[in-house]
Amino acid sequence: MRVDALTHEFVESAPTKLEEGKLYVSIPYATALHKCCCGCGNEVVTPLSPTDWRLTFDGETVSLHPSVGNWGLRCQSHYWIERNKVRWAGRWSRDEVEAGRVADRLAKRTYYDAKADGDAGSEPIKIDAPTVKPKQGLWEWLKRCWSRLVG
Repeated sequence: MRVDALTHEFVESAPTKLEEGKLYVSIPYATALHKCCCGCGNEVVTPLSPTDWRLTFDGETVSLHPSVGNWGLRCQSHYWIERNKVRWAGRWSRDEVEAGRVADRLAKRTYYDAKADGDAGSEPIKIDAPTVKPKQGLWEWLKRCWSRLVG
């Protein structure tokens, strides 16, 4: 059954069995996990890091940013978790998914290269994967991302 709201629980490590409708947050392992909100039953793991997901806890609710796109699951569900509520998002095309993955790899490489160069105070570079228009090629989109980074 589809879930439109989650409760959250801070845990040391992941429980053996995940409850439907609950987001488990492990600070020691910098991970949040839950059962997919579409109801398919698959477990979704979201690593928390400067180049992956960010968790916000306001004292009562939790939010994850960016959205959760379950592109590796059969359901292909896509949603945001904002203040314990699930906000459903549209499906992405294969090109959009690939562009998002490329943007994620580029952001990670840029961030960790800067850290390796001793720029410990650098902010993480987040490259949002915009919707890829059907007539726009992946290479054109990557060139624009690259020019934003170096330009």
